[in-house]
Amino acid sequence: MKQLSSLLALIVLAGCASAPPPVVEQTPPVGFAAGIDMPTDARDHAMELKSSRLDFVARYYRDPASRWPTLSAEEARMVSSAGMKLVTVWESHSHRPGYFSYASGYSDAMTASRQARTVGQPAGSAIYFAVDFNAREPDITGPVEQYFRGVTAGLATAAGQAPGYKVGVYGSGAVCEYLKQMRLAEYAWLSNSTAWAGYDSFADWNIKQSRGSESLSFGQDSNQAQSEYGGFQVPTEYTSL
Repeated sequence: MKQLSSLLALIVLAGCASAPPPVVEQTPPVGFAAGIDMPTDARDHAMELKSSRLDFVARYYRDPASRWPTLSAEEARMVSSAGMKLVTVWESHSHRPGYFSYASGYSDAMTASRQARTVGQPAGSAIYFAVDFNAREPDITGPVEQYFRGVTAGLATAAGQAPGYKVGVYGSGAVCEYLKQMRLAEYAWLSNSTAWAGYDSFADWNIKQSRGSESLSFGQDSNQAQSEYGGFQVPTEYTSL
């Protein structure tokens, strides 16, 4: 009996040793939101977006002559009715270093403000302005800085005595860091261009872009937002998916 008891004890111990470890479920970090940015009208993918469990969709304000669609009021209502927030970004010739100046920033801010009011974007939310090239220090402290000074002045003029829109920047880590330090941008959206200056060292982003999600059938980039990122919703009366 003693030998049998010892044998049974060994079997029990062996079974315990080979038992798999408990599964620990991974949960998203607290305060983070998942989103996408897309160059086309979100209404074309309404049902897919509704079932995606995304927190926000980023869309563009553009030069009226652009071949790409600008965010519309109907599109903004559709995204909001699906329970997601919107993030807006102005993009026009932003890949050309020679485009940036105080005058172009002022003009872009005025046009972006008009488009924002048209879609019902509320005051106090952000409009991001794109710097879509690998800017180095002479450009950042020169034309890019002057552009954002123009943006700040243009948004203030457009708002008049009323509360206006807050300034965000989309670009490299170097651009985002400098403009935040200079208080010319309250929000920073870090581009997925990992080879651009400052990508690895900049951590004070509000939105961080990455590659597109393979779970979605249309063209887009994935994004992660932390804390408050300047997103908004619009009233959704008379809108259905």
